[in-house]
Formats: sequence, structure tokens, C-alpha cells
Amino acid sequence: AHSPRCIEVRRRASTRRVGDNARHSPRRNEAMKTPKGLQPLIDDGIIDAVLRPLKSGKEASVYVVRAGEQIRCAKVYKDMAQRSFQARVQYQEGRKVRGSRQARAIGKATKFGRREQEEAWKHAEVDALFALAEAGVHVPRAHGYFVDAEGHSAPRLGEVELSPDQARAFHARLIGDVVRMLCVGMIHGDLSEYNVLVAPDGPVIIDFPQVVSAAGNNEARTMLLRDVHNLRDTLS
Repeated sequence: AHSPRCIEVRRRASTRRVGDNARHSPRRNEAMKTPKGLQPLIDDGIIDAVLRPLKSGKEASVYVVRAGEQIRCAKVYKDMAQRSFQARVQYQEGRKVRGSRQARAIGKATKFGRREQEEAWKHAEVDALFALAEAGVHVPRAHGYFVDAEGHSAPRLGEVELSPDQARAFHARLIGDVVRMLCVGMIHGDLSEYNVLVAPDGPVIIDFPQVVSAAGNNEARTMLLRDVHNLRDTLS
């Protein structure tokens, strides 16, 4: 069972996801202006201050934040009109929808249906993180894992130099994670050197809003092979 705080963060994760793995450093406690998407977390006392931007991508922006004595990261999804992820429908095929009304609305592409589809896209990442962590996949916890004690982000896989032995070890660990994901019915769908961070204890897979249903998506095999081949090509 998750703690009340974990449940609260999960409930709000349709627009924000918070992570941590480090103790707060007094040298990095100067706050920046709070982005609009993070103000509710400030208001509810989940985080105390936004320290700086960390990274920005096609789906979301990530900020370094302070929560008590911890340095964490908070992920804010961009508005639908600002995002550029392509072929979203292809990834969403086979996903479960909460009820028949929502399913019909999504199928008809009504305003309500588009709103429900957007919420489902955002919730998919948090739901996947909980399920994959429980299955032993190396992913961020729902509080964690992008920054060190000084608030520095972990490098992406494509940004580090690896010896042949390290590359083989990373490949074995990542393929093991792909297999564990498959065992719980999930395929990442966009796995590459840009969606793997290198933590002190090895590679960690990130970015799951597009996670694919292994059993319910007709393109699942194609996406799985693409993920596997991307890892092979990156680490060869």
C-alpha cells in the first residue's frame, strides 16, 4: 500500500509528477518564480520551492524543486497544443478506458472525449511507473531519481562514454528491464538513448506516457523490436 503522500502525488499526476532521490543542499536553496503548473503543489505543501528548470522535451518540462530537506524533480506536462509527440493514436490502441461513456466519447472524438483521452495519456505514465517498479524494472519511483545531492541531473545514455564491458552490462540490464516490462503487459514504445538516464548504480528508463499495451496493440511487436534495436545500436 502507498502512503497518503504517495497517493496524493499520484492523484495530481495528470499534470505533474514529483520525484526525489537526494538530500537538500543549502547552497541551492534560492527559488525561482513558480511555474503555473506547479503552483498547486506549493499551495498544498507538497513542495516548498521551485529551484530551477532542469530539462524540457516534446511532452513536458522538468524542474528541480525542494520539499522539506529533499531535492526532488517535478515533471509538468505541456498543454496539448504545445506538444509534438507524433502518432499518439497508434500508441493508445488497446489501452483500457475507465467506463463505456468515456470510451464512446473518445471514439467519437467529442470535446469531452478529447479531454478524457488527454487525461488518460498523462495518467498512463504514473500508472506505469507504479506497476513497473513493483515488477522490478529500473524506473524512477513516484518520488524520484533524476537528480543528485547537488541538484544535477543524471546524464542521458547517449551522453556518457562506456567501456565495452560497461556497454555489455548496460545492455543486459536494459534488455532485462524490457523483458520484465513485457511480463506485465507493457512496451515502452519510444525507448532510445534519450529515454535512459545513467544513475550511479546503472541505467534507469524514463518517460512512459506513450507506454503500449503488449496484448492490445496491433503494432506492439513492431514497437518492441524498435525499442530493442535502438538499445542494441546505442550500445554497440
